[in-house]
Amino acid sequence: MKIPKRLEPLVEDGLIDEVIRPLMSGKEAAVFLVRCGSEIRCAKVYKEAAKRSFKQAVLYQEGRKVRNTRRSRAMEKGSKFGRNQQEEAWQNAEVDALYRLDAAGVRVPKPYGCFEGVLLMELVTDDEGGVAPRLNDVSMDAEQAIEDHATVMHYVKLMLCAGLVHGDLSEFNVLVDAYGPVIIDLPQAVDAAANNNARSMLDRDVNNMTDYYGQYAPELLQTRYAKEMWALYEDGELTPETELTGYFEESDVAADVDSVVEEIKAVMAEEQARQERLREAEEED
Repeated sequence: MKIPKRLEPLVEDGLIDEVIRPLMSGKEAAVFLVRCGSEIRCAKVYKEAAKRSFKQAVLYQEGRKVRNTRRSRAMEKGSKFGRNQQEEAWQNAEVDALYRLDAAGVRVPKPYGCFEGVLLMELVTDDEGGVAPRLNDVSMDAEQAIEDHATVMHYVKLMLCAGLVHGDLSEFNVLVDAYGPVIIDLPQAVDAAANNNARSMLDRDVNNMTDYYGQYAPELLQTRYAKEMWALYEDGELTPETELTGYFEESDVAADVDSVVEEIKAVMAEEQARQERLREAEEED
């Protein structure tokens, strides 16, 4: 096939030996099947921001750190350089997430690096060596659904322990091979501690997966893994070894907002009095 323009530099540099065929085109990227030496891999070509239909990207970028202050200022100003840097940060987020999650024990495609806005990564295959199907194309019995749901919840837990929330997890972002689910598509992964939307995104990720598997095993719809995980995470008690139950009991003790407000006012009044004493002491001197 004709080599796509975005893949030409990688072919010229010897990173790709052959572009076999298009694999799929999604909301933020197009994926191609490529040959690198003797291995068949995936080349994920990120779409430019103007052509990308991923909604509310700003929600996902909150909390992402940019070490270079010049880049950070440019990104804030929205200059051409800043937009380019923002695109690079968006693309590198997936590469960084893949390396982190692979090290944490989450099944994700093995990354081989990001070059010129193209991510080279492992091709996940089925039993016959073909491309592994997405979860939404797979049917199963109740027993398999319960087993795979537990596996995905384990991966979500490991992600959270690694400080990340997928942010767009659904049956369309999970592949299934002979060994079970594989998590894909992570450019929107968020920092669990730095992004104020992390908790709601975790809820959505878990609910999406539970709703899907719940079609085959309705009892899964009664589980509360997201609330359980987040409560443990907030208390600093979530570890890779934590055994999740799927149950969570809501606290029936209402927050005493009035007493908290009064305490804040008391602290502010005390600080104001301290500042006044300091000014009086300076005037006496």
